Amino acid sequence: MTSSFQQFKELHYSPELLVLPNAWNAKSAQLVQQENYPAVATSSAAVANSLGYDDGEAMPFDEYLLIIRRITATVQIPVTVDLEMGYGNTDEAIYANIRKLIDTGVAGINIEDSMMAGSARVLQDAKTFANRIAFIKNKLAADGLEIFINIRCDTYLLKVANPQAETAARLLLYGSSGADGIFLPFISKEADIAAAVKNTKLPINVMCIPGLPDFDILQQLGVKRVSMGPFLFNKVYNQAPVLVRSVQEAKNFGALLN
Repeated sequence: MTSSFQQFKELHYSPELLVLPNAWNAKSAQLVQQENYPAVATSSAAVANSLGYDDGEAMPFDEYLLIIRRITATVQIPVTVDLEMGYGNTDEAIYANIRKLIDTGVAGINIEDSMMAGSARVLQDAKTFANRIAFIKNKLAADGLEIFINIRCDTYLLKVANPQAETAARLLLYGSSGADGIFLPFISKEADIAAAVKNTKLPINVMCIPGLPDFDILQQLGVKRVSMGPFLFNKVYNQAPVLVRSVQEAKNFGALLN
């Protein structure tokens, strides 16, 4: 029987673009499955906001884990988790969190190469981060475990100088560390996407943002996965104030019932 990890990994090498919705609770994950998507991701921002927290690991990991457990218990498709920076200050602590995710049945994670420095987000040292990934991969192998590790490389999110060159250098390090995929949020220019695809053998993941090329062009450029990020959650919850305001103004429940 094919494991959830293997199913999820194979989706990144399919001829079809993997379009990945991001859920924030069991119900939203269930809806994704009902619409015949082959896998579902979490959005840390969406889960955190749904629980009343800001994004950026302000949400306690135990509360996040409870949501993840409910998602994996509710759906049969592979689940991948936005692990942010790992919810730990050491390689061992982050690995312990990944073990907990594997125990819930999670097939993959995203882990990002930036960190919070006070109120600002900055890139981590690339070699230090690559060593962390190698440590995790080696521990997984020693324990006989597998999980798809998608590195969120934040060069475009943080608008670094010469992003193509910085991204290429980081992709080389991350590929040699044992990463399974690369996520480049906020990349949108076709030339930048093509350069990233050319600079790694790993499947490239991009995210829904204004100006992103359509699915056909992304496939032509060699992108293997595109995710919705927090935009699905935002769209749903931006509608809620409109509905409750309509009830108040109309003095009836027509907005909810019609």
